[in-house]
Amino acid sequence: MPATLKIKYFNTFIIREDLNAPSGNTGLSFPGDTGSDVTMTDKTFHIEESRIKGGFNEPIVGLGARAYAVDKNYKPNRRENTMIYSGIFNSRTGVNDTNVFSIGESITKSVDSAYGSIQKLFAEETNLTIFQENKVSRALIDKDAIFTAEGGSLSTAAKVVIGQIAPYTGEYGISKNPESFAYYGSRKYFTDKNKGVVLRLSTDGLTEISSYGMRSFFRDNLKTATRIYGMFDIHAKSYILSFSRNKNYKDTIETTYSTSGEGFDFETPVAPEDINYKTLSFDDRVNGWTSFFTYEPQFGGSVRNNFFTTNLGRVWQHHSSDNKNTFYGVFNPSILQAVSNQNPSMVKRYQNINYEGTSNWRLIKFESPIDDTNNAKAHIILGNLESKTGSGTYNGFTPIEKKYYAHIRQDNSAVYSSGKIISTSNKAGLGLLDISDVKGFFADFTLEHRPMQNNGDDDTTKHAELFSVGLNYEQSLY
Repeated sequence: MPATLKIKYFNTFIIREDLNAPSGNTGLSFPGDTGSDVTMTDKTFHIEESRIKGGFNEPIVGLGARAYAVDKNYKPNRRENTMIYSGIFNSRTGVNDTNVFSIGESITKSVDSAYGSIQKLFAEETNLTIFQENKVSRALIDKDAIFTAEGGSLSTAAKVVIGQIAPYTGEYGISKNPESFAYYGSRKYFTDKNKGVVLRLSTDGLTEISSYGMRSFFRDNLKTATRIYGMFDIHAKSYILSFSRNKNYKDTIETTYSTSGEGFDFETPVAPEDINYKTLSFDDRVNGWTSFFTYEPQFGGSVRNNFFTTNLGRVWQHHSSDNKNTFYGVFNPSILQAVSNQNPSMVKRYQNINYEGTSNWRLIKFESPIDDTNNAKAHIILGNLESKTGSGTYNGFTPIEKKYYAHIRQDNSAVYSSGKIISTSNKAGLGLLDISDVKGFFADFTLEHRPMQNNGDDDTTKHAELFSVGLNYEQSLY
């Protein structure tokens, strides 16, 4: 039982026993009513002030109702489909309540959990776009919407931070790859790895842009991708998408120790050779995927009409020099792969190939299937420039009135690796070539352009153009 003791200041103290304390002489003593000291032994006590502020005749604090239930399994609850917002920030008045989350107000807004967690929020003007794993929705910000008897909506000002949520048509989301998101103007681009598609969200709703000639490519490659990055190149007005399938990828930079004692000097970054990536661009002006690229950005974006990407800890500016096809200091030639499939039911004898464009395009692959396992192959055709040694000209395209022609000759002795010729007799001398044409129903060919000067030296500042490619053939008689 508690003991009450009055002292000369007429305050009231409550002496309570601590049942959890070990027994023993505490040495606690206080003056008693009889004038003698009283010593508490074998128990531990503590003193509570019962009057507010300890003042004379102040209200006494009663015990009141106390909760003794203990939740031993207490843990946070992660609501992945719910949004929460804080107080306001007003720079003019100095009010900053961004760290205030009042439980007395309705400050949460939830979306349907059946469509997965919220992966990204994107705010523009008075609209909030909500990207879930399998759904994309929109909501009004600082406004509310009411509906008329005819089903139309009206916006009305109200004390509502996040208004009514309305989903976009289509069972698409952003999966778990919010890093694939990029936007320009009113258009937003992102991927849905779960469905193997690339999407564009604009004023006309969701559009599956991966279906523009690339449906099977994205279907097969996105499902195995481990990193998917999206960015917008404002200089080229293109959406850049890059994805990789290497799970063990690590950013590595070669370093050498500086003898000057200033620490480490960073040398040329070297990427692992086993990286399996794809980088390509989409252009709204042609509504199609325009090109593959030979670089792998780790992130990127546009600032003041300039496009930047990061690679191995460095920031690179694109379109900043006259060098063509040079990314992160490495040049790669332009490559065009195409299929000729006119009159698919007719067996053809391909005789000539011609193109319109800049000089030094080379035919590095020409195949036509003979049966299910074998292909008829043609000799490679090099550019029309002089050889580097000056000993003659390449057996390549012949320029006639800004158009380039070459005869297609079947090659039965070429050594192929991964679909490319790695050794063959490819220079001048018809005696080294088989003069027969390549026969087949259709032809699969690849052109490559490596800009060179007339002496054969590389010139990466020269641009490459290819306006048209034509094949001459006739019906095979056998």
